[in-house]
Amino acid sequence: MSKVDPNWRPVAFKEWQLVAEAIGEGGQSVLLRKGGISEGKAGFQWLHEQFFLFPSFFHEQDDQVKTRLDGSKRNLAKEGWSDDHISFSVFVETVATGRITTWEEVQRLDPYHIWAENTVRERFDWGDEPGISYAVIRAFLLRDPWVLKNRKGFGGCRSWIGLPAEEGGNWREQLDNADQIELSCEYPEWLM
Repeated sequence: MSKVDPNWRPVAFKEWQLVAEAIGEGGQSVLLRKGGISEGKAGFQWLHEQFFLFPSFFHEQDDQVKTRLDGSKRNLAKEGWSDDHISFSVFVETVATGRITTWEEVQRLDPYHIWAENTVRERFDWGDEPGISYAVIRAFLLRDPWVLKNRKGFGGCRSWIGLPAEEGGNWREQLDNADQIELSCEYPEWLM
């Protein structure tokens, strides 16, 4: 892991719980984002090179991702989930970021993520201009999750969330001891 700047304030990227889980298992090396209502006039941007994954829950996500390699359905398990607390167990560094504006190139990313093709296509086509932002990522698993109290400020349809550095224990020590996640899907080398 790259050295985390001592002045860095922790931030999180909101992502579906199933995607965060796939990244934590080494089955995804690319994040895709279109942006949405809360992204502002400039639209979505990769504002941070290092961040925690904020696992978000909504019940339809298991129908919008691919099955596992063994053909079994990915299930949204709420084991250990609490409406009162959020557990951060995956830390990410971006290796490369950009925007893709041709559907054929987006399709080349299929082996590197778990989203169903129709989900990616819907995001690609949404808005005034076709396209989607990507980040090739390197991920790290915290040995013990950093647990924070859930709060109103964590809600809403936005990609980036500032996290309270002083809460929930020593997250910096957690990062120092985090293990790089071994990939089963490799990286899209042409984007790096």
